Amino acid sequence: MAETRIILKKVNKSSKYPQGYFKMLKTDFKRNKYIYMMAIPVVIYYLIFHYKPMYGALIAFQTYIPTNPAASPWVGFKNFEIFFHSFYFWRVIKNTLTISVLELLWGFSAPILLALLLNEIRSKYFKSVVQTLTYLPYFISLVVICGMITDFTNSNGIINDIIVFFGGTRVALLQSAALFRPIYIISGIWQSIGFDSIIYLAALAAIDTAQYEAASIDGAGRLQRMIHVTLPGILTTIVILLVLRMGRMLNVGFEKIILLYNPATYSTADVISSYVYRMGLQQFNYSLSSAVGLFNSVINFVLIILANRLSNKISGTGLW
Repeated sequence: MAETRIILKKVNKSSKYPQGYFKMLKTDFKRNKYIYMMAIPVVIYYLIFHYKPMYGALIAFQTYIPTNPAASPWVGFKNFEIFFHSFYFWRVIKNTLTISVLELLWGFSAPILLALLLNEIRSKYFKSVVQTLTYLPYFISLVVICGMITDFTNSNGIINDIIVFFGGTRVALLQSAALFRPIYIISGIWQSIGFDSIIYLAALAAIDTAQYEAASIDGAGRLQRMIHVTLPGILTTIVILLVLRMGRMLNVGFEKIILLYNPATYSTADVISSYVYRMGLQQFNYSLSSAVGLFNSVINFVLIILANRLSNKISGTGLW
C-alpha cells in the first residue's frame, strides 16, 4: 500500500492525462491481483447491502404510499420540517447525545483501562481467567442480556435484594427514568469491555520490550512506564478507534433501547433510532422515519469528517 501511494504521488506530479492513472492501476493490479480478488466479495457486499439501499432514502422527500410507491407525491423537505418542529425533536437529540457522550467517556475508556491492567499481570493463569470471564458476556444474545437486566433490576431481583440487605427499599429500577441511563451504560460496559480490549492487547503486544528495559534502567517505575511507554505505544490505535466511534455518535443501538425502555422512561431513554422505529414500524409513517434516519446519517458523516481532521491536526494520525 505504501508503494501504491508513492506511485500515485509520482503520477500526480508527472502526468496530466488519465492514461497515467490507468497504467498505474494496471501495474498495481498485476502486482497485487490476489489482494484485489480477495476484496471483490467485500465490495459486492457493500454495493448490495449498503449502497443500493441508499436509493430508498428518496422516500424521505415523499409522502410514501406503500401500496403504490410510484404514485407517492414529492413533498421536498416537509418531513424534515415536521421532525424539527415536533415535540420529540429536542428530547431525542438530547437523549441520544447524552447516552453517546456517556458511552464515549466510560464505554470507550473502560477497554483501554482493562487492557493496561491485564498487560501488567504476570500470572498467565490469572490473566487467562480474567480475559475469559470478561469475554463471555459479549457472546450472549442481546435479547438474553436484556432479559437478565430486566430480572436483576425488577422489585424482586438480586439488585433489590442487595439494596434491602443494606437497609434500602425495593424499587423497580427500570421504571425510573433517572436510573435508565446508568443501567444502560453499566450493562453495556459489562457486556463489551472484554471483547473491545482485544485490539488494545494486540497493540500492546507489538510494543518493543527494549523500551520497557530502557525505561527501567532510567529508574522509571511501573506507573511511569505505563504513562511514558505503554500509552504512547497504543496511541495510534486509540485515535483511530476514537475517530470511528465519533462517526457513530448518534447511532445508539435501538435494539437494546427498545428491549429495556417503556413509556415511563421515554423522557431519558427515547433516542433517534427508537423514535425512527416507532414512527416507521408502529405508526407506519415511513416517510417521516426515513427523513429522521437520513438526518441522523448526515450528522454522523459530518462528525467523522470533523473528528478525523481534528485528529490529524492534534496527533498527526487519522483514517485518511
